[in-house]
Amino acid sequence: MNTARIEMLEKFMKDDPTDPFPIYALALEYQVTEPCKTRQLFEQLLTTHPEYLPTYYMAGNFFLEQGEVERATGVLQLGLKLAKRLNELAALRELQSVLDNI
Repeated sequence: MNTARIEMLEKFMKDDPTDPFPIYALALEYQVTEPCKTRQLFEQLLTTHPEYLPTYYMAGNFFLEQGEVERATGVLQLGLKLAKRLNELAALRELQSVLDNI
C-alpha cells in the first residue's frame, strides 16, 4: 500500500466526485490490506458509476476471493451486459472467462 498514492487519489476523489477512476484506483490500493474499504469502494462504483466497465471484472474477482460467489456472479453478469452494449469485446471475453471458471 502506497500512502502517498492513496492521499493523492483521495484528493482527486474530493476534487471531482464524478470521476470514477480515483475510486477504482483506491479500491485496488486497499484490496490486500483493507478488504472492507475495498468492498465499500466497489459498491460505491457499482451504484454511482454503473457505466464504468473496468469495475465489473475487478469487483467480480474481489467478491470471488471473499468467497461471495453469488455476489461475484451477479456483478460479472452485469459487466457482461454492459460490455455487450458498449461492444467492448476484450472486456466481454475477460468477464466471460471468469464466469466460465466459477
